[in-house]
Amino acid sequence: MSTFPFQFGMNEFTTQPWSFEEDVQNYASLGVDAIEICEAKLDSYRAVEQLKHARQSGLNISAIQPKIRTFFGSKMAPEPTDVEARVKAFEQSLHRLAPYAEGASFVMNTGAPQNGNMRKTVEETVRHIRRLAPIAYDLGVKIAIEPLNPTSVNIETAIWTIDQALEMIEGVAHPAFGLCLDYWNIWQQNDCAQSIIAAGDKIFVLQVSDWRMPYSGMDRLIPGEGSIPLKELLHATHQAGFRGACTVEIFSNDVPDSVYDHNLVDVVRKSREGLLRAWGE
Repeated sequence: MSTFPFQFGMNEFTTQPWSFEEDVQNYASLGVDAIEICEAKLDSYRAVEQLKHARQSGLNISAIQPKIRTFFGSKMAPEPTDVEARVKAFEQSLHRLAPYAEGASFVMNTGAPQNGNMRKTVEETVRHIRRLAPIAYDLGVKIAIEPLNPTSVNIETAIWTIDQALEMIEGVAHPAFGLCLDYWNIWQQNDCAQSIIAAGDKIFVLQVSDWRMPYSGMDRLIPGEGSIPLKELLHATHQAGFRGACTVEIFSNDVPDSVYDHNLVDVVRKSREGLLRAWGE
């Protein structure tokens, strides 16, 4: 992808049917540059060995999805229910994985507001991140908050726009805390491209897939096969100054014609081709 300005990355959610070892082997053989690791795919007894294996394969570990990535409860990870226990679990993931993923961003979001109280959820998340961001910095990693699609409001998140995420980032005011930009989540907000450009160097993580009217919040398409104006958003992200990994993150759980039922090698190849077409269209 000599004309593509970003590293080509794959998030392990995209290839859920594969094991961690299959992800690493296949990504490396298919010319993937970067891997976004899902902690849930790691063996708790072999995690260090697995992370080292990923690096030795030539893959850049660009980001990590912790098992518990929200401080308030979420549909994807409802347990534990206690906020302090969830914050502690996130911190433990930082300490456990960061030494083997230098420079990576740990992706998180707020979780579902308790009793619909979005303000409290945001304020409490900012308070906890103010404590955790210096820890991440000292460990050589970062934390990136991801605004989610409105389909996830009150299920997984209290924020759904880039601007809301940037307000939280300004509230924390630490260089180790920035933005996870997922096009599937934010492409329908007003003036999306301009908001991306305005985010500038606060963009730590870029995730890409494509959109159709979803059967559920776990229904995404290969880049280039849906409605997202990828060319516009990719160029806006480039204009913002981002030069990291453009990571394909596809969820396709329990939906008709699931991506997971396809040949996953073809999914990786088609994702790469779709991004290259979108950039050059």
